[in-house]
Amino acid sequence: MFILFVCLTLAITYWAANKTKTTSEFYAAGRSISGFQNGVALAGDYMSAASFLGIAGMVALKGFDGLIYSIGFLVGWPLVMFLIAEPLRNLGKFTFADVVAFRLNQKPIRIASAFGSLSTIIFYLIAQMVGAGELISILFGLKYEYAILLVGVMMSAYVLFGGMLATTWVQIIKAFLLLGGATILVFLTLQQFDFSLNALFEKASDLYGEAVLNPGEGISNPWDTISLGIALMFGTAGLPHILMRFYTVPDAKEARKSVFVATGLIGYFYILTFIIGFGAMVLVGRETILANGGNMAALLLANHTGGQAFLGFIAAVAFATILAVVAGLTLSGASTLSHDIYTSVIKKESSTEVGEVKIARISTLVIGVLSVLLGFVFKGQNVAFMVGLAFSIAASANFPSLILSILWKPFTTKGAVASIVAGTVLSIALITVSPTVWVNILGFEEAIFPLKNPALISFPMAFIVGIVVSLFQPDKKAQQKFEDEKLRTYLGIGSE
Repeated sequence: MFILFVCLTLAITYWAANKTKTTSEFYAAGRSISGFQNGVALAGDYMSAASFLGIAGMVALKGFDGLIYSIGFLVGWPLVMFLIAEPLRNLGKFTFADVVAFRLNQKPIRIASAFGSLSTIIFYLIAQMVGAGELISILFGLKYEYAILLVGVMMSAYVLFGGMLATTWVQIIKAFLLLGGATILVFLTLQQFDFSLNALFEKASDLYGEAVLNPGEGISNPWDTISLGIALMFGTAGLPHILMRFYTVPDAKEARKSVFVATGLIGYFYILTFIIGFGAMVLVGRETILANGGNMAALLLANHTGGQAFLGFIAAVAFATILAVVAGLTLSGASTLSHDIYTSVIKKESSTEVGEVKIARISTLVIGVLSVLLGFVFKGQNVAFMVGLAFSIAASANFPSLILSILWKPFTTKGAVASIVAGTVLSIALITVSPTVWVNILGFEEAIFPLKNPALISFPMAFIVGIVVSLFQPDKKAQQKFEDEKLRTYLGIGSE
């Protein structure tokens, strides 16, 4: 199963490599992806291993409260659909910085947004790489370091040769595999309870008490829950590798359609993970799940319900999930370095298409090597906080500047830069002095910042800083350009 998937995706990469020559083809698949295809690819890009393995494990161990992540991840999508998808497609070219810089000064915006984007991408990549290493070493008996190297080589190959076209089709295949595998797993689980959800929940209640069906078992601090909710909801609308997908469709109508399709598929997927979690809790048992690290609930359930062959299929799907997400992240990081920094800042728009694609491919190699090295460094670490931090940075650094540049006329270059820097620095600083890092990793007795997630502070502060700096130092030129921007935002006149 595993080798079959690897061969299939490499064949797609070979096919896509022959079609990838220009910058538009490398970054945006030549804007040739339909709304439905892009919706499936968006779902494939978003449904990470953390979602599949992590949420199922969380529900199995904490019951109802495991749903918090599912709901947080899902609720961000209507926000993307109604506020961001259309303006993003009409105003941008390849990266979300194109939108923020549309009526502002290019150079400072590009540098600041690259700082925010790359911080998000790196923390997200570390979490995926460490998860990939542990998963593959458990499943195939490979040494952790070899597993990390394998993932690094494959994700670099997809992006290096096939660009966005290969990445898109890897994500589409992975989405169908994941949804199909999870559906079969739920079918086999419910078969044990005569297809009655009530019977499943009653059994869970009999085994572990009624608390597993009620909120409160996994939440000790309501402020932490609100902070996490803000990070997950607004972070979705600020993830660079998700925002980049809107440039692959031909127009704003297809961009909206792609979010609609993605929301439906992701919503369905999170319902499945909830049932998988309870199924694992009842059929596998919490003790067995805990003994295997907590993240293997879905795989243990697959083995219990469908035997070794089905376990092999679900394991291949989990690997496909990691590969598709890291390929999307790598491409997003490469486009930030090549398009935002090299072309717009260093070359000041004087670079050739051939030169830009070359730099994008070099950037892909650099990110590939860096992610492998970081995977080695963070071996054995609890990386759950990194996913939370990635979403916090995306919510605090990227979302405020993006939404203010689209909707608020007085927004200025200095306001945008201050908002991005404040959001990024505050997120990283607060998570460092939070219980997650300060106590659990660095070993101090008490945390300086009481919450596990910084978004409750960093998210509103990024807005406040951006608004205050813009009001104190107004920019008449940026305000005059707002009318042109509004015309293009709503009508798409002049969009690529």
